Amino acid sequence: MQYVVIGAGPAGVTAAETIRKQDPSGEVILIGDEPEPAYSRMAIPYYLADKIPEQGTYLRHDPKHLDSLGVRQLKQRVTRVDSAARQLQLAGGGALGFDRLLLATGSDPVKPPIDGLDQPGVHHCWTLEDARNIVKYAQPGSHVVLMGAGFIGCIIMEALAERGVDLTVVEMGDRMVPRMMDQESGNLIKQWCIDKGVTVHTSTRVTGVKANASGAARITLSCDPVGTLEADLVVVAAGVKPAVDYLRDSGIELAQGVVVNEYMESSVPGIYAAGDTCEGIDWGSDGQHAVHAIQPVAAETGRIAALNMCGEVTPYPGSMAMNVLDTLGLVSVSYGQWMGVPGGDEVHRLDSDEYRYSKLQFNGDRLIGAITLGRTEHVGVLRGLIQSRTRLGKWKQHLMEDPTRIMEAYLGATQLTQG
Repeated sequence: MQYVVIGAGPAGVTAAETIRKQDPSGEVILIGDEPEPAYSRMAIPYYLADKIPEQGTYLRHDPKHLDSLGVRQLKQRVTRVDSAARQLQLAGGGALGFDRLLLATGSDPVKPPIDGLDQPGVHHCWTLEDARNIVKYAQPGSHVVLMGAGFIGCIIMEALAERGVDLTVVEMGDRMVPRMMDQESGNLIKQWCIDKGVTVHTSTRVTGVKANASGAARITLSCDPVGTLEADLVVVAAGVKPAVDYLRDSGIELAQGVVVNEYMESSVPGIYAAGDTCEGIDWGSDGQHAVHAIQPVAAETGRIAALNMCGEVTPYPGSMAMNVLDTLGLVSVSYGQWMGVPGGDEVHRLDSDEYRYSKLQFNGDRLIGAITLGRTEHVGVLRGLIQSRTRLGKWKQHLMEDPTRIMEAYLGATQLTQG
């Protein structure tokens, strides 16, 4: 049996290890298109902040780990998948056949349609090579403009701030972290960052980027409505999208990502997907599909896909939206259907002076989503209540009156259920 895994991130590496454990005699090929050993993109900000060396981003400490398992590694880029012929086309020329295939290519950074983003001094922060280039320019006192204040952008922002740069953030949304936080909490995060010395412009679009021929700064950005900004470095963090362009003519069903069933199998038998590439079951939305681009989900879906590739039938129950973000010391959390559902109930409590916020969403007497800001206590209990679909009974009303009574509600509702 020849197993091929495309993508050397957390999903791909976990899958390759699992396949080898399940099938000691099968051939396992792991394809990655970057020269470094397999690494975690989520560790890059720690490298930027000088908290870890480059080797600290590696997924496995021993660079020979996969070799020792008998996993063959190819440093190549796959340009096409021919699902009918069971064959991959490689950018370096030639083809590679497979019996079982896992698509785990992760995400690609979104490049906004703005003139001037291809010039020196403008970088995404997605690869280790990107990070090396950013470190060259992000020196103490240098002027840095960060385009994007989403989840990834805020992680990068913290790393840049720790490097001592003069930092300006430009976000086209009307609040920070708009896909994770509501208006109230997103604007609290914005004010927190401003208080920490970061300039933040929301509801602002970058309309052009050009080299600055005369000024001290290297780059000039045109922004609507704030005018011009000057920078020594521009970091683009405008979001990510599943890396599936190479699959357009493959015969594999695509939506936002590769559509998979509960066994992580695509519409083509024998071809599976995991991690950011796959659009799996959204646990919190009654069987709908969604992409949940977080590392724990990537590793777990890689493991489940690998088991099924080896004939160990293992359903995946699905995942839900889970985001935990530390923004310059302010911790924010969003779980599940934090925007609520039609006909559902919601409650919130705000203490803007202390940067504290709680918001709960209900469907009937079940907790289905939550946002917290500045409150780290009981976030695990919140997640447990949502995932377990616990019926709260009378405890829903208690939470509607005081959404901070999470632990009491959990103990009361679970004891009632057990009783």
